[in-house]
Amino acid sequence: MSTKTVTAPVFQNASRINRSLTASLEKRALEWMARHAPRWLSSDQLTLLGLGAQIGAGVFYALSRFHRSALLLVILCLALNWLGDSLDGTLARVRRQQRPRYGFYVDHMADIFGSVALMCGLGFSGFLHWQTAIALLVAFLVLSSESYLATYTLSCFQLSQGIFGPTEIRILLIVGDLALLRSPYSIVFGHTVLLFDLGGIIAACGMAAMAITVAVRHTAQLYREEPLP
Repeated sequence: MSTKTVTAPVFQNASRINRSLTASLEKRALEWMARHAPRWLSSDQLTLLGLGAQIGAGVFYALSRFHRSALLLVILCLALNWLGDSLDGTLARVRRQQRPRYGFYVDHMADIFGSVALMCGLGFSGFLHWQTAIALLVAFLVLSSESYLATYTLSCFQLSQGIFGPTEIRILLIVGDLALLRSPYSIVFGHTVLLFDLGGIIAACGMAAMAITVAVRHTAQLYREEPLP
C-alpha cells in the first residue's frame, strides 16, 4: 500500500506597493507600535479587532439615525479599525510570524465583510440614500476584486490607488462624520443635497474610474507578457 505525500502549494509573495499620502508616516508608526506591542497581543487578535470595529462603525452609523452623537462612536470605531487592520500584518512581519496565504485570505475577507457592514449602516443612517450606499459598495468590491486578481496574476499587491489608500478613506470618513455633527446637508449650485450623498457619488465614480483604468492597464500588460504563439 503506497502513501502519498501531500505538499502545500507554492505561494509567491507579491510585492506590496503603497504610494498614499500617509504611507511613509504610517509605516514608521506601525513598525514602532509592533516593536513595542505586548507579547500577548497576536496578529489574529488585531484582525478580529479591525473587523469588529468596522462592524461596530456600521452599527453606530445606523444608530446615528436616532441620535447624531453616535457618530462620535463611529469615529472611535474607525480609529480602532485602522489599528487592527493596519497593525496585524506589520506585527507578523516584525515578529517573523508571517503566514502569507492565511494572512492574505483572512485579512481581505475581513475587509469585504466589514465593508458590507459599514455600507449597510450608512444606508440605514439616513445621511445618504440607499442607492448611493449600494453604488459605493459595488464600486469598492469591483476595485478590490481587480486588486486581488492583479496580486495573483502580476505578483503585485497595490495597497493604494494614486495618493489614496485605506487610511485616507478613513480620514475622509472621519472628517465627514464631524461635518455631519454640524449639518447633514450641503449646498451645490443653489440646491440642498445630503452631504454624504454628494461625497458618496464622487467616491463611487472615482473608484469605478480607477477600476476601469487599472483593469485596462493590467490587461494590456498581461497581453504583452503573454503574447500568442
